[in-house]
Amino acid sequence: MTVFPARRAVPSARALPPVAVPHPRVESPGGIAAPRPSPLEWARRRRAERGARRLEAAGARAVGQLDHLGPAWHVIDWPRTDAADALLDDSDDRAGFLAIGPSGLFAVTIADHGRARVLVAGDVVQINGKRPPYVTEARRDARRASKALTAAVGHPIPVTPVLTFVGSGVISVYGLPKDCLMATHRELDRLLVAAGNRISPATAEKLSRVAQHPGTWMNGTYAPAADYRWYEDGRTAADKPATRR
Repeated sequence: MTVFPARRAVPSARALPPVAVPHPRVESPGGIAAPRPSPLEWARRRRAERGARRLEAAGARAVGQLDHLGPAWHVIDWPRTDAADALLDDSDDRAGFLAIGPSGLFAVTIADHGRARVLVAGDVVQINGKRPPYVTEARRDARRASKALTAAVGHPIPVTPVLTFVGSGVISVYGLPKDCLMATHRELDRLLVAAGNRISPATAEKLSRVAQHPGTWMNGTYAPAADYRWYEDGRTAADKPATRR
């Protein structure tokens, strides 16, 4: 056994060589100071961070409304922007999720309007004098989700777009859009279950596993379609007649 002599964990002040500490206001001769952001850029960054926190809180309120629907419903967080679009524009001010249950598949888009009044007239949504393309984005997200899930399982998977408003402002509706459901976050659970039982809980569970797989949204397949058995609406494996041997 070899025994090493004991050492001090920290050398004494006498053993330390004198080191010149530069003044914080004086830059070193060979160093390059990092550029400070301009006041406009700093304000823009803070505004983007506050907007992201508001969207996250609004999405949590909408998801919390679906907690009491039961285990037959699944909420999936999915990439709502393609990789090519994210490289071109990384400022995504949208939020949403996939809701999968006995009533079918729904691509929910969150619109946080706070205390502002909302005017809805068909496909036009006006908030604070602006007309964001919420209905168009909701339809586009639903088509993209349907295309990716269809390619993953090998069967047509319809996805219904849903636009959900989160806020305390008054919402005035002069006409609902076509092929797009619309409701506040307090009515989201009742809106989703209003379609009845269109698929079995087992099919909803399979679709949720496919939607959770990263390969589904990367232009790839989750698994061969032959590994799954898709039944008609309302049917399960117990309803299928036995195969003769």
